[in-house]
Amino acid sequence: MPVAEEIRAYLATLPAAALGGKGDSGDMKMVIAEQKSFLSKKKVEYAARFAVDNTARVVRFFEMLKESGSGMSAGEGDFGGGWGVSKESYKTGSSGREGAIEEQGSLLGKKFAFTFDYGRIRNDVRSIAERNGYQFSYQITPKGL
Repeated sequence: MPVAEEIRAYLATLPAAALGGKGDSGDMKMVIAEQKSFLSKKKVEYAARFAVDNTARVVRFFEMLKESGSGMSAGEGDFGGGWGVSKESYKTGSSGREGAIEEQGSLLGKKFAFTFDYGRIRNDVRSIAERNGYQFSYQITPKGL
């Protein structure tokens, strides 16, 4: 079985995972936390992408947590009643965005009640790559995937 197919087969075993991609690349998204109220909706999604370079024998992998929300606030969280806007700022440098997915997960975990081991997914994909004689390369941006 080709490495990309093996990775896709593994990702398909995860609960509520929506898979995409074909050939030597693929992607996966899953909602890991969702909060709905009368006029608002918030959710946290995990997304991962991978690409297999058979010539260089490298599996490149990217993952991220994304929080999204819409609607009106009822005085919960950072806003008072009514409409609200949230803003985030961060520094980028030659190494990309500062802060790892672990830091983002712990921040979102304080807002939402979820337990999700995204490190296990990364390590399992790494194991599949190494078992097939490929190097594993973690990317902090999805560029080139």
